[in-house]
Amino acid sequence: MRPEDGALPRHRAHHSLARNLAEANIDPMSLPPGFLDELRTRTSIAQVVGRKVSWDNRKSNPGKGDYWAPCPFHQEKTASFHVDDRKGFYYCFGCHAKGDALSFVRETENMGFMEAVETLAREAGMQMPAQDPKAAQRAAERASLADVMEAAVKFTRMQLSSAAAAEARDYLERRGLAGETLKRFEIGFAPDSRSAMVQHLRGKDIPEPDIVAAGLAIKPDDGGAAFDRFRGRIMFPIRDARGRAIGFGGRAMSPDARAKYLNSPETPLFDKGRALYNYGPAREAAGKSGRLVVTEGYMDVIALVQAGIGHAVAPLGTAITEDQLRLMWRVADEPVIALDGDQAGLRAAMRVMDVALPLLEAGKSLRFCLMPEGLDPDDLIRAEGPPAMQAVLDRAEPLVHMLWRRETEDRALDSPERRAALDASLRAATALIQDADVRRHYEEEFKRRKWELFNPRRAASAPTPQGTPQGQWRPRGAPAPALPTPSTRASLLAAAGTEIEEHLREAVILATLLTPPALADEFAHAIEELDWKGAGHAPLAMALLAQADAPDPRRALEQEFGPAALEKLFTPAHVRIAPCIRNPEDIELARMCLAQDFAILSADRGAAREIAEAMHQIDGLADEGLTWRLGQASEARHRAANNHETDKADYDI
Repeated sequence: MRPEDGALPRHRAHHSLARNLAEANIDPMSLPPGFLDELRTRTSIAQVVGRKVSWDNRKSNPGKGDYWAPCPFHQEKTASFHVDDRKGFYYCFGCHAKGDALSFVRETENMGFMEAVETLAREAGMQMPAQDPKAAQRAAERASLADVMEAAVKFTRMQLSSAAAAEARDYLERRGLAGETLKRFEIGFAPDSRSAMVQHLRGKDIPEPDIVAAGLAIKPDDGGAAFDRFRGRIMFPIRDARGRAIGFGGRAMSPDARAKYLNSPETPLFDKGRALYNYGPAREAAGKSGRLVVTEGYMDVIALVQAGIGHAVAPLGTAITEDQLRLMWRVADEPVIALDGDQAGLRAAMRVMDVALPLLEAGKSLRFCLMPEGLDPDDLIRAEGPPAMQAVLDRAEPLVHMLWRRETEDRALDSPERRAALDASLRAATALIQDADVRRHYEEEFKRRKWELFNPRRAASAPTPQGTPQGQWRPRGAPAPALPTPSTRASLLAAAGTEIEEHLREAVILATLLTPPALADEFAHAIEELDWKGAGHAPLAMALLAQADAPDPRRALEQEFGPAALEKLFTPAHVRIAPCIRNPEDIELARMCLAQDFAILSADRGAAREIAEAMHQIDGLADEGLTWRLGQASEARHRAANNHETDKADYDI
């Protein structure tokens, strides 16, 4: 058996946690119960490790959460370092390094345990809790309640076969739920009795207070005996990402019931705003498809799974929350929100958008598909079959389209004032987006759509010859722009403009630091402060800091990363012709070039951040304050560039 097969990963994770705590001299009970589990749920170990390694695309299978790379802990050329993103651990078959995301951050960043916890919690958007001396007691209580819930699941499963459940079985059969589906989703039945479940659990030596605490029974205010919360209902067990039963959803059989669907109340185990129905199985199915479908209810999820769409989840009787969105994005980059095509479905879509906008980031968004009016996924599948449902999902629209639809649909735009009102509402919507890059792209998309909306004829007739981007207007009769030659298209600088220029400047800095005499210690602060963006640059820079005292840093890094990594760094002509590389013996020149290149990168990125933050404020003419901000950013950039060119002139660059 390989080290990651079978049940070993769970033991390894527990061992890793215990080792982390022991090394840090920290009592594991100083953190609240479930905090580390929640941190691991929210943290993708593949993303954490991916900042330090380059994945082997031939061996890796991202769809299954299976990643391979050369080990970052020892020198090797083959990819023997394995990361299982679903189970949350890594293992090297060469040096036998193993652990979880916390272990990896500790080992690679030289952090203490709590510092690593704080780092990952900050990235996951979790607030560090205060130390709680009663955490051990609460952890034991949660474990006890989980056992109570498992006993309740077994009871309801058994009751579905009873004579009292005949009507429930008939209903499930009419809805097309086959025997295998009932078993797969552990669907059960709660008898229409005041105390059937309480009496059964009490017979299992489960105390009444635990039955009440698990949300299975209600204790009267007058102190009388507890009675069943779920009565005469088809029962749908709700499990968390780890597979523990945490609650129930119950569908009433009686048309006179107060609520058609009844969920468990909030308990130490169950927080309906932070859970999704069918999340665990959907996460596994999404590993193969890369997709996730979010429906409105249990029956829709079950219908989709029966139709072969296993990557389906549903919220638990509430509007989608921020925590649920984060759970979805752990599974798929663009979950599809499938809502009923009526007005209620549209309103639900609008609420989801408002929750999602502040959380959007590069690659993380939503798509929406509205069902044919009057049909939900279960209805559509039963009426027209799985292909019809898949066709609706394939037509899902991006969030930006739904947002534009909300702001423009049924809205008169026949006057300057009404158009100004549209501008204001679009600005208010995009202002919710916290990520500056995503916000900028939304603003550009809305600007394009407004131009097409107010200039329909020009938009329809705008020429789009080969080589001209769609929608890019140019004067009639003007020659089409010249197409780039094959050599130009293949050049590095043609690939991404400013971004590549910055990456080349980073490469020059690293190459200079790797050329004796060693200057890494002298520029340690600048190395730490710089946001390294070039592929593989950050690990090299951090390794340089660790080898600051080495007489020959290049040789030290060759031993750590291999000669190929450094040869790649020195390959670009822009690096080879740099004056500090051509004149390695001139230490003053190296100091000057490093200082100036660090200054230019800092000024460039500072200006880019300032402009990105300021652009969304612009409406027509900028005010004096905004103009001043942009001017200052521009001056800083030109000052750094001019000083750089002036100082290098003496070296015949």
